[in-house]
Amino acid sequence: MGAGPPDYSVSETALNALARRLAADLAKDSILVNAVDPGCVATDMRGEGGRSVCDGASGIVWAATLGSDGPTGGFFHDGKSVAW
Repeated sequence: MGAGPPDYSVSETALNALARRLAADLAKDSILVNAVDPGCVATDMRGEGGRSVCDGASGIVWAATLGSDGPTGGFFHDGKSVAW
């Protein structure tokens, strides 16, 4: 909920709340649910000036390969918890 357009902040808040809610609902099945911010990535859609696709994907791969004892219901960037 930082600076930027209100619609973007609201959508980010909704995503984080959904991750937290799904994590609570799926904990009994040992399914981890987290939201991941890949950062500003240079893509064909966004254009130049961001981090590489490989760097952006690394945090997503980290979250997708967490062990069963990993965190759940959180928001992460580059494998580090981010307060929202």
